[in-house]
Amino acid sequence: MGIGTADMAPPETGYRQAPPTPPSRETASWSEVAAWRRSTRERLLDQRTRMPAKERDARSARIAAALDRLIAPVAGRVIGVYWPIKGEPNLYPWIRRLAETGAAFALPVVIRKGWPLEFRRWRPGEALERGFWNIPVPANGPAILPDMLVAPLVGFDEERFRLGYGGGFYDRTIAAAANKPQVIGVGFEHCRLPTIYPQTHDIRMDAIVTDA
Repeated sequence: MGIGTADMAPPETGYRQAPPTPPSRETASWSEVAAWRRSTRERLLDQRTRMPAKERDARSARIAAALDRLIAPVAGRVIGVYWPIKGEPNLYPWIRRLAETGAAFALPVVIRKGWPLEFRRWRPGEALERGFWNIPVPANGPAILPDMLVAPLVGFDEERFRLGYGGGFYDRTIAAAANKPQVIGVGFEHCRLPTIYPQTHDIRMDAIVTDA
């Protein structure tokens, strides 16, 4: 199954939403933080999905090169990756290349809302089927706990906290793991924020890798 991206207007132009007013770090309630996160998530997703395909591919290649420097060697390691949606960095060429060097991969599967993710072993070219939200998932791969998770992010802050889609799947998965995997967040540099107002359920990434 291939990965396609559509040509859209550059994110630097046609900005449709002004950045939301940040709440006070000292006095913000959870309802204020949650509202700010929703608005910020919408703004960053709008910016990301309108990025031209060629630009997204170039930025994704820079992320892949940075991952190479960070995690080598990879032979014998099981890396949890993701199938890109909503303009996420496309790491499929990187995955395909590393698979030839002895790395093993697993893709996340949503079993049920509110549950941790299940990762299933997978290699490029193996069969995929439509899972939750129509995201491709391995059709036959066994469940496996990766040594490392490469987690897509919508936004991130200076303290390596990740703003995701709001479902909490990665936080629950990491918290429930018997042996905590190394967790690397990946995203585009323009998604950097001063803070995401981390809460007790938010888990800090071990590293953040961007196209910068």
